[in-house]
Amino acid sequence: MTLPILLHIPDGFLSFPVSAALFLLAGILVGIAVRQAGADQNESTAPLLGVLAAFIFAGQMMNFPVAGGTSGHMLGGALAAILVGPWAAIVIMTAVVSVQALIFQDGGLAALGANVFNMGITTAFVATIVFLALARLLGRERRALLIAAFVAAWSSVMVSAALTGVELAVSGTSPWSVVMPAMLGVHALIGIGEGLITVAAVGLVLSARPDLVRLGSVRPATSGLAWEGPRGV
Repeated sequence: MTLPILLHIPDGFLSFPVSAALFLLAGILVGIAVRQAGADQNESTAPLLGVLAAFIFAGQMMNFPVAGGTSGHMLGGALAAILVGPWAAIVIMTAVVSVQALIFQDGGLAALGANVFNMGITTAFVATIVFLALARLLGRERRALLIAAFVAAWSSVMVSAALTGVELAVSGTSPWSVVMPAMLGVHALIGIGEGLITVAAVGLVLSARPDLVRLGSVRPATSGLAWEGPRGV
């Protein structure tokens, strides 16, 4: 029987201080994301958020096999960030993770802040930073953007897995020497699946509607990285 090793932390696995701190941090960042996403979106791009949320929700419900009889599923934070930007991606991922916890008991309610932070906020920001850095380095051609999408997706999974391991270790649930190799080893493979799914989805959008790839319109920035909205809007 295949046993899934996922990033949804159940109730009782995090200490109260860790759980409370992540609830507060996630709540602040989600509040900022809601305001920023509302300012960034318009009538032509808003429907994409609903479609993307439905796609990611369905993708998270489907597991794919990994080595050693384990399985994993896509996160979708990188895909959302590439298509609609990091703030809207956080809103989408928060909705997806919350619905899964409330309706399907996939992840505990006490750990909801941690799960939103790990799978939603972290993946969106990590993917944005990695994708934009590689896009500036490699260029904006289709092949370069797909390479950037793969690396961004894989990196987002690895950082999310590392944070989950840290939170479990700090909570005393599992020793550092056990939880970190387990999380990073399995999710290094899961991240490959995440990268392939992200590349396939981004490649399809680039073929049909390249203007919808939000982070694909990279502009030079004098300080740090920047992104622009869809071209032609």
